[in-house]
Amino acid sequence: MADKPRIKLPKEAAKGEVLQIKTLVSHVMESGQRKDAQGKTIPRKIINKFACEFNGQPVFACALEPAISANPYIQFDAKIDEAGTFKFSWTDDDGTVITAEEKIALKA
Repeated sequence: MADKPRIKLPKEAAKGEVLQIKTLVSHVMESGQRKDAQGKTIPRKIINKFACEFNGQPVFACALEPAISANPYIQFDAKIDEAGTFKFSWTDDDGTVITAEEKIALKA
């Protein structure tokens, strides 16, 4: 989980353009249903919430469940009307929050 999240979006876009945003974060996403070598249940540890904001306004959010694979990949679309900053956050069961930011400019 120490790796920086990977975000793919253009560095600039036209006003009103719909962007495709792709994210990938490194995380084991342990479901809590597997057992270790001694037969004890491995505790659940998943990212249970993802959210994206643009200039402080919500763009996309979702709840994640134990069936999501390790290193969750999330793709969504967003329309921008101004230059600004996307802020991404992934929240783990233990309250840990992984964040990333990406700026985008308007095409001249």
